[in-house]
Amino acid sequence: MKVKLLLIFLVLILPHTAWSADIPTLSIHLGDGNNPDDWFTGLKILALLTILTLAPSALVMMTSFTRIVIVFAFLRQALGTQQSPPTQVLIGLALFMSVFIMMPVWDKIDAEAITPYLAENISQAEAFEKAKAPIQAFMLRQTRNDDLLLFLDAAHMEKPATASATPMHVLIPSFIISELRTAFEIGFLIYIPFVVLDLVVASVLMSMGMMMLPPVMISLPLKIILFVLVDGWHLLTASLLQSFK
Repeated sequence: MKVKLLLIFLVLILPHTAWSADIPTLSIHLGDGNNPDDWFTGLKILALLTILTLAPSALVMMTSFTRIVIVFAFLRQALGTQQSPPTQVLIGLALFMSVFIMMPVWDKIDAEAITPYLAENISQAEAFEKAKAPIQAFMLRQTRNDDLLLFLDAAHMEKPATASATPMHVLIPSFIISELRTAFEIGFLIYIPFVVLDLVVASVLMSMGMMMLPPVMISLPLKIILFVLVDGWHLLTASLLQSFK
């Protein structure tokens, strides 16, 4: 803290010239720019770097990741195990399950868009359209019609002649709220047996006059052993994978 205060004091009392004489400056330039292609290539690189910053959002919002991680969060709350499994473990599992589910989509994008574009068989615009089609088809399969109509009406757009003609700026938010609804439905089904077990344990404790004993101390190990005996992780994972068919 003393060092920080000293630095602030020096900045305030020293003249501007003393600082400007010692601190080096940094400048970025593209040269003379006589060739327009050089400028265009630089702008494409800049655009690519900008798109890469949006990759985490695309991973969360345009894949199966959202549904899976929300269901895992519901499961942990229903079990009442606080931070077990840890958040990092759940997110890692959700990430790799998303990779597994989305792999056919990415393989199709690679075969129909990336590989032909790198071989210079199609243009950049054609590669973009071919890459968009598989991910668009995946999202359309998981999106409810009511959600699509909601955003089409909000955008004052007519209903497209075909589902594949739905604009991405309409499809993506529709897909997200559909995923949230599906995840909450699965979470509700997960909660039911654990809530019933909590009610049974609380009723038994009250009937025995043990009202001062927290029911969670008895129900928590019972919920854990129940989840293990029914092979809960296997059943939940199979159900999530099946939900994307």
